[in-house]
Amino acid sequence: MDRVWLKRYPAGVPAQIDPDHYSSLLDIFEQSIAKFADKIAFVNMGKSITYRQLDQQSQAFAAYLQHELGLKKGDAVAIMMPNLLQYPVALMGVLRAGCSVVNVNPLYTPRELQHQLTDSKARAIIIVENFAHTLMAVEKNIQVEHVILTKMGDMLGAVKGTLVNLVVKHLKKLIPAYQLRRFVTYKDVLQRGAGLSWQKPQMTGDDIAFLQYTGGTTGVSKGAMLTHRNMVANLEQASGFLDKFLDEGKENVVTALPLYHIFALTANFFVFFKHGGTNLLITNPRDMPNFVKELAKFPFTAITGVNTLFNGLLNTPGFAELDFSRLKLSLGGGMAVQRPVAERWKKVTKTRLLEGYGLTECCPLVTLSPFDLDDFNGSIGLPAPSTDIRLVDENGNDVAVGEAGEMIVQGPQVMLGYLNRPEETAKTIKDGWLYTGDIATMDADGFFYIVDRKKDMILVSGFNVFPNEIEEVVAMNEKVLEVAAVGVPNEVTGEVVKVFVVKKDQSLTEQEVIAHCKQHLTGYKVPKLVEFRSELPKTNVGKILRRELRG
Repeated sequence: MDRVWLKRYPAGVPAQIDPDHYSSLLDIFEQSIAKFADKIAFVNMGKSITYRQLDQQSQAFAAYLQHELGLKKGDAVAIMMPNLLQYPVALMGVLRAGCSVVNVNPLYTPRELQHQLTDSKARAIIIVENFAHTLMAVEKNIQVEHVILTKMGDMLGAVKGTLVNLVVKHLKKLIPAYQLRRFVTYKDVLQRGAGLSWQKPQMTGDDIAFLQYTGGTTGVSKGAMLTHRNMVANLEQASGFLDKFLDEGKENVVTALPLYHIFALTANFFVFFKHGGTNLLITNPRDMPNFVKELAKFPFTAITGVNTLFNGLLNTPGFAELDFSRLKLSLGGGMAVQRPVAERWKKVTKTRLLEGYGLTECCPLVTLSPFDLDDFNGSIGLPAPSTDIRLVDENGNDVAVGEAGEMIVQGPQVMLGYLNRPEETAKTIKDGWLYTGDIATMDADGFFYIVDRKKDMILVSGFNVFPNEIEEVVAMNEKVLEVAAVGVPNEVTGEVVKVFVVKKDQSLTEQEVIAHCKQHLTGYKVPKLVEFRSELPKTNVGKILRRELRG
């Protein structure tokens, strides 16, 4: 496919980047620590930590892993916690010890946790007390040698930390009973590590930085092997798009998506750490009223999220009254940003909601909307620098401009492969191209548009129907809060469209939904079934789980 998009590349954005600009992520850490030592790096629950403090504490953490636990370069270490100040310390500590990070969703079941720890051969795990009962359930079945246990309030200071820990345990009762055979506390690790000498490991771009597991929403969760070079390349690609718009040392980003997820890990942690920004860590973004209260105290210049998060904020009292005068970057990813949400976001915040596209296997950035667009155009933007994209049919042939095909990607951010899964790797990476499983189109100006996931496509009488299109139309109805579309079996047409709707206005009826769709969709795309729900099943980052709705 011709690189048509080069005609429309934004001014100042390089077509190519140097993936070896830094030898490893450790170089980026040291550069930012030296430049922004006394600036605040992270804020959580009213407590902050500077770049200098983060340097000292992560060095102590790394030294403890090296000397007390005897971990070696390349060993896997799991981190299982939500957005807390302990997370950046642990993450940097693990990487600075020369180990690979295995990010674990704290909401995992014992079965899911056991699979990930066993598959990654993790030698140690850093875990929040709230989830220790999950670890206890599998402790006898895993080979993890070391457990570092932390409490929610461990980095909030003596008074506030003690109070938070008491409330979490006794008032909110968020800590199920557990009994682990052995563990060391997070506080002890920092205290003992401070007296040890950290030895900086010799890292190269080929060393694995992250074993980042795909969500497991389609079968067994797989560990994407992301090297330091992959991650450095993706940061350079993001910088290519953003350097012109971000002021070094002056940005404040809202981090509501969990840092253990690849989107927030790269777009929030690493991008803004590299630029000397301050991250506001939101531990529980589902508590929207408290989330809005936190936003009121923080002069934010950037926010990232998924469509459901932006939609949730827009429907939370008090959000529209916040001060958006400093906000310049709103970035949506992880799932399709719906036009009604993007248009309302711009109306309320006076900022355009940019949409990007990425996937775990690409660290994740593949495309991003350019800043110089006036309005939301429904696209996922243009390819990142040094990224080639093709759209291909079932036989691997390029499709014409405007036609739909599977998006395949080539670039320095593409993973090494899946850990322990050569067959899965071979199915995903062919001749150097990563097959994403996403169906997309490209217009004459080079903008890409995600149509839908290949596996979510609905087949009605031989016609392809994509759930994203149905969902966007239903979401246009002001009485709708959330919607998901799936295909269900039908004797006559093979499948018909069914929508699951969460009402914003309780007067909404099934007939209204169908009548609304008939105005905007051709006959075979119109939902034949409507089911109202009080809520829709979602992943930890807010993606709606269509597979659970299909049953």
